Amino acid sequence: MEIKKTYSPKEVENKWYSYWMNNGFFAAKPNPEKEPYTIVIPPPNVTGVLHMGHMLNNTIQDVLVRKARMEGKEACWVPGTDHASIATEAKVVAMLREKGIKKSDLSRDDFLKYAWEWKEKYGGIILEQLKKLGASCDWDRTRFTMEPEMSDAVIEVFIRLYRDGLIYRGNRMVNWDPQGKTALSDEEVIHKEVNSKLYFLKYQIDGSEDYITVATTRPETILGDTAICVNPNDQRYQHLKGKKAIVPLIGRKIPVIMDEYVDMEFGTGCLKVTPAHDVNDYALGQKHGLEVIDIMNDDGTFSANAQLYVGEDRFKVRKLISKELEEKEFLLKTEDIKNSVGYSERTDAVIEPRLSLQWFVDMKKFLEKKPEVLSSVMNDEIQLIPSKFKNTYRHWMENIKDWCISRQLWWGQRIPAYYLINNPSAEPVVALSEQEALEQFQKNYPGTKASDIRQDEDVLDTWFSSWLWPISVFDGFKDPQNKDINYFYPTNDLVTAPEILFFWVARMIMAGYMFRGEIPFKKVYLTGIVRDKQGRKMSKSLGNSPDPLDLIEEYGADGVRVGMLLSSPAGNDLLFDEKLCLQGRNFSNKIWNAFRLIKGWDIKEGSNPENAAAIEWMETKLTASLSELEDNFSKYRLSDALMTVYKLVWDDFCSWYLEMIKPGFEQPIDRDTYNKTISIFERLLKVLHPFMPFISEELWHEIKERPANDCLIVAAWPQTNVLNKKIIESGDLAIEVISNIRNIRNTKQIAKNDPLKLLVKTTSEELVNHFGYLIKKLACIESIESTETAIDGAATFIIRSSEFYVPLGNAIDPEKEKENLLKQLEHKRGFLASVEKKLSNEKFVAGAPTPVIELERKKKADAEAEIQALEKSLANL
Repeated sequence: MEIKKTYSPKEVENKWYSYWMNNGFFAAKPNPEKEPYTIVIPPPNVTGVLHMGHMLNNTIQDVLVRKARMEGKEACWVPGTDHASIATEAKVVAMLREKGIKKSDLSRDDFLKYAWEWKEKYGGIILEQLKKLGASCDWDRTRFTMEPEMSDAVIEVFIRLYRDGLIYRGNRMVNWDPQGKTALSDEEVIHKEVNSKLYFLKYQIDGSEDYITVATTRPETILGDTAICVNPNDQRYQHLKGKKAIVPLIGRKIPVIMDEYVDMEFGTGCLKVTPAHDVNDYALGQKHGLEVIDIMNDDGTFSANAQLYVGEDRFKVRKLISKELEEKEFLLKTEDIKNSVGYSERTDAVIEPRLSLQWFVDMKKFLEKKPEVLSSVMNDEIQLIPSKFKNTYRHWMENIKDWCISRQLWWGQRIPAYYLINNPSAEPVVALSEQEALEQFQKNYPGTKASDIRQDEDVLDTWFSSWLWPISVFDGFKDPQNKDINYFYPTNDLVTAPEILFFWVARMIMAGYMFRGEIPFKKVYLTGIVRDKQGRKMSKSLGNSPDPLDLIEEYGADGVRVGMLLSSPAGNDLLFDEKLCLQGRNFSNKIWNAFRLIKGWDIKEGSNPENAAAIEWMETKLTASLSELEDNFSKYRLSDALMTVYKLVWDDFCSWYLEMIKPGFEQPIDRDTYNKTISIFERLLKVLHPFMPFISEELWHEIKERPANDCLIVAAWPQTNVLNKKIIESGDLAIEVISNIRNIRNTKQIAKNDPLKLLVKTTSEELVNHFGYLIKKLACIESIESTETAIDGAATFIIRSSEFYVPLGNAIDPEKEKENLLKQLEHKRGFLASVEKKLSNEKFVAGAPTPVIELERKKKADAEAEIQALEKSLANL
């Protein structure tokens, strides 16, 4: 069967993905005969569509799971989506608005019907898109964080933690999203540097003509001021002790308090205290027993407590009040400044610090019960890759804040807490059902009826379901001893982004220890952020992010996967350039054309001993690359792993090996060389497969007809053989010799078919002799001879202290040859300096593996020998 002239990614991708799916190659089930390998997908939001971050994250996961599958492990990659309370509710509200329906006009049940309809219609889009990338997930295991079993687990966990005293309800300062009308955790707030104004306001001292000046970025909040605070060590304000100040415009008298919290050097050294609208002010208020005046409604408009501008939006009030303050001579001046402002991650609304009655997880008490949450990461029982994130993790754990888990939404798991309608002071009852809650209330309050109680209106934070993900996807709460959870848990690798190290990763570790008594995963590979060539984070709002599906259409899935991985070192940001995808597509074409070349040769029976050295060299190169590949995989250097395979295929196999064994024009190749070449190519396809699954599977089947289950996706990962370093050294030396001779031909304009002689002055003749045939064939050399002395009238080059001479007669120009040798000498001296610098670095020598140190020392010795030989050649010239 003749192979097509050009590679068609679209045709191949659709064909093989369907084949893999239909034959159950992605499916995994407990198998005591095999080692499990498990990855759970970081569940993308059900509202999501594929973006560049997903592309990177899921390509890495697919590489890991495909390699594990080929290694004979029971590879299980669990897919799924997150219900994403805030984002999904916002989408549904927007959809209803387009239909002329307000959320406020609907009952909770009616709204949820619309939400589930939206989820069913749009919620699986991103998972379908992942299939285009080649993601080999076990799709039969697809989970959703709000499916019944998952929700049951969430409610069970809430009740358990509440009864253990780890969940409480309290009036606390929270991050309030006025657009979403819900509380947010600290991790759901994005801080941005913005251009602002600093307003200098005049507060009169009660009973005096004196005043003090306060600087603020939020003049609208003066309506909630309940104190002015100064540092007790600030000599400027000692006379104000025990005095009162008057709030501009509304005339409220507030105390001047003293506290070392105030920075004497910042602004005027005076701080206005608004306990209801600033976290630090709230702490000061608690400490000094100040009144708390909440001046805002939940949508960011001003309430009746503000006295002025009631019903107006907070940012409109800022403009109005600053104008009025100026007109009434309370505003002394303004200054332009930059400051950090918190924004909602989901709605992009400016966050309002607000006092609110919410549900919290007591995180400090949690960690007291489960100190392993920190120690397991610090002692590498759970390994963070790269390890630099360990310090970040430790800092967060040691400064942990209570987790606000209630959200003022309808889409999500509803908090299982119940209240007595006519008795607000009664303790809430946390129960699995309304009936269970009613029975509890009836014990404490005889005569209570079902109509007397109500369930909490709020739902739980989305992360309160996703922190259970590695357990709940295997139904570890429904049946803690089922076969799946006992076999696939704990999982092996988690691939995720550093920005959710605390959102999700840390909390999954907490859940693992609390509910299974062990770690949830062994290693966490933290990817970087995908950025454009200018270093900007890729986003739709900036218009700098390509559509991943368009990239796949243009370059093929394999090309895009290669493009993503070529520049994705763990934990470092990826500077994405579409040219990398073009490079990936070109690599696909190179592999395709190499195979077409092999298949195009006529074959004659027998063998050709002259090809033995080339075959031995290529097989040894493959062995060396496999060892290097395993080392890169063990260190999660997937970009380096791909580059190892890339160089092996493109440089060693395509550029050199095929040229070494290629028969003459219209000549056949011997059967033995052909068979060994096909065998080598099959092993190359195996190491290519995790990175480029589609073209590798297609070529696997182009080689020959195979049984239905003889697919590359489940082929055995190649084993390493004993490494013969001498063969690699000889072959690489031959390639350098050939390259140098070709360079001489180019510079001297000598036709490539004109035969030349080569004379060699070396103490290691076997290095040259073993590949002598190939040097003659590829460099068009008629003879290779040894020499004890330098040769006049010859082009010279030096490799690893061996001197090579190509006699050129009158074609040699001594001055140009001298110039050439001086350039070589300068280059080698520079190279030697760089190696010596590395070896003089104590940190490098102490931390690098022994083989790496040995290689650098060998480079140093080789460079010194070459410099000595070059200096000798210059002297002779």
